Amino acid sequence: MHDLFGRALWCYKVVLVRFVQYILNTMESAPDKIQNLSELEREVIALFVRMADVLNLPRSVGEIYGILFISMEPLCLDDCRLRLNISKGSTSQGLKILRSFGAIRTVYVPGDRKDYYVAETSLRKIASGFASEQIQPHVASGKERIHRIRELLDQQDIEEKEALLDKVDLLENWQKRAGQTLPLVLKLIGG
Repeated sequence: MHDLFGRALWCYKVVLVRFVQYILNTMESAPDKIQNLSELEREVIALFVRMADVLNLPRSVGEIYGILFISMEPLCLDDCRLRLNISKGSTSQGLKILRSFGAIRTVYVPGDRKDYYVAETSLRKIASGFASEQIQPHVASGKERIHRIRELLDQQDIEEKEALLDKVDLLENWQKRAGQTLPLVLKLIGG
């Protein structure tokens, strides 16, 4: 029993030492994000990272939009990846998400075959694209779900049926209001 405990402790120490070595090597070999970006760029990126977090989007989406927003020149995928020190997969996925709701545009750079991107600066376009890609599908699927809930409830023979029907009516009312409010909010944002 004592020998088993000793081996387990030895394995734990080996894993811990290798983990610490890995972390130290990674810190030494990888360029530090903070050193690659100016203080202004870091602050702008931090602002958009917080916004992405509020919208439940990946951190990389905020980072990419931030670097594109503050950049005076269009950036390609590799430019974003290297400046932000994020993986190619995260960069690609982040650009795809940003393109899907119109937060960035692809621009032509003469003599280069890569896609270059700039940040869209129209709040109306960004909000409209985000709403149509991220919010409206949920509103539409909510309507279908409420219909299905009502069907299931109609099949039930329970005491609380009347109270539950009142709750489904409330859900329908919320659904209707969400569908009416979203276009109004977008108009307000657009001026």
